[in-house]
Amino acid sequence: MTEIDLSVIGLGYVGMPLAKEAVAAGLKVVGVDVDPAKVDALNAGRSYIDDLSDADLEHMLANGFSATLDETVLARSNTIVICVPTPLDEDHRPDLSAVEGATKAVARNLSKGTLVVLESTTWPGTTDEVARPLLETSGLVAGEDFHLAFSPERIDPGNPKFGLRNTPKVVGGFTPTCRDRATSFYGRFIEQVVPVSGTREAEMAKLLENTYRHVNIALVNEMAIFCDELGIDLWESIEAAATKPFGFQKFLPGPGVGGHCIPVDPSYLSYTVRKLGYPFRFVELAQEINERMPSYVVARVQRLLNRHKKPVNGAKVVMLGVTYKPDIADERETPALPVARALLELGADLSFADPYVKEWSVDGTPVPREEDLAEAVVGADVTLLLQQHAAFDLDMVEAKARLVLDTRGVLAEGERVERL
Repeated sequence: MTEIDLSVIGLGYVGMPLAKEAVAAGLKVVGVDVDPAKVDALNAGRSYIDDLSDADLEHMLANGFSATLDETVLARSNTIVICVPTPLDEDHRPDLSAVEGATKAVARNLSKGTLVVLESTTWPGTTDEVARPLLETSGLVAGEDFHLAFSPERIDPGNPKFGLRNTPKVVGGFTPTCRDRATSFYGRFIEQVVPVSGTREAEMAKLLENTYRHVNIALVNEMAIFCDELGIDLWESIEAAATKPFGFQKFLPGPGVGGHCIPVDPSYLSYTVRKLGYPFRFVELAQEINERMPSYVVARVQRLLNRHKKPVNGAKVVMLGVTYKPDIADERETPALPVARALLELGADLSFADPYVKEWSVDGTPVPREEDLAEAVVGADVTLLLQQHAAFDLDMVEAKARLVLDTRGVLAEGERVERL
């Protein structure tokens, strides 16, 4: 049977960039997923990932990559990397069902000497306490018969400067030998690998990175609320503070936080701390503030319309940008959704414009898409800028829109334009 250098389980925003770089380094790579639509699309050369073009995928396929639903390929793999989603459930608790399902599939097909790496973000202890026992149902022992490691993903979709290859890769092993095996593996296609003493340290590093961002975003979001009431231009203050060459990093307010990492990862850390018997107050306060921002944005829309003697009910509101960050198609945890939901409940006549999203709905209700941006902003009672896609003509928006609420601080304030 053909030997496989790497099997990637989970062919999304984390798994596919990993597969791409491994193929480029000459590795024989197979992708495994439970979604037939994803497998069929990849094998047909159609990418659904922002950071992977059809041309990239065509090159991968030409160099031996394939996607499959068949988990038995794992038995022929030297290395298996698990890159499945780790969302929160309805009660904001970690949902590890995808990790458990993938790990069980590995256990059913685990061969002696294989390296198994978990990349999915999770609470410290998951690799040892959840993944390892499941893998050892195979009859093989971690650290003796197979190697086990954790290496947190650091994918930033749409980032033009940092990708998988040039972003340092943290690696923690179940044993020092496991760590060394994983470090050697990633070193084949990543410029800098950062080994740490264990899997828990690697798991914590990921949560620390994103909790740091979460807390600082909450800080400027709360400042945006009271600076508006104090008549202070926070955006100008942030730019002034950012001129300090040490001791300050710029964070910007916005309509809420989106993507998989910032809204989700700190809750994994809070969950871990709560198991010790007390709350992680910084994280829970930050969560409260950031989750408040969509409703604050809606209140600002109401206020803007009221100043011009218009109710929200019946007002034509066009939302610009419904993805969670600029210049990508990723809608995961986008704050546009709770903003739209609240506006619809208030009776707004809602539409959206987004070059990356062809169809969009709120709780099953389709929201009309504006094809002509200029026509949309001229016809709207208020334009709500949620995401500053480069494709948007912001000068035109500034010049022609009747009223604008700019949640990204990219337009000049004036009689018709307010910034968050």
